[in-house]
Amino acid sequence: MGKLAEVKTTENNASVQDFLKTIPDEQKRKDSEVLIKMMEVASREKPKMWGTSLIGFGKLVVKSPTSGREVEWFKIGFSPRKANLSLYVDARKHPEDLKKLGKHKTGGGCLYINKLSDVDIKVVENIIKNTLKNNI
Repeated sequence: MGKLAEVKTTENNASVQDFLKTIPDEQKRKDSEVLIKMMEVASREKPKMWGTSLIGFGKLVVKSPTSGREVEWFKIGFSPRKANLSLYVDARKHPEDLKKLGKHKTGGGCLYINKLSDVDIKVVENIIKNTLKNNI
């Protein structure tokens, strides 16, 4: 393995709980707590801040298929963005689950959900577990 490429979004020691307190939307905050619990149980890892707005679990080295660069990244994670909850689960690898999920969008490997009540939570759990299986 060569030298890892430098990326701006890296794991840091910022407090996940302090970050959650900055989310103005109460529903998004509650949904984030649910996602943290689900991802923590599935990954057996503690949540860590990556950059200023991503919550990640575990760590691995990924190689860009286009540039060949290797970077450290989380095994699974999400970001409670203003528009939606962005789950980093390589959505393209879950076509059957996505059919059963409920209201969502995908793009760039991410799964975008407005709120957890819009989707089948069991399907979300399955996507999380399968993403972890693929990333170990």
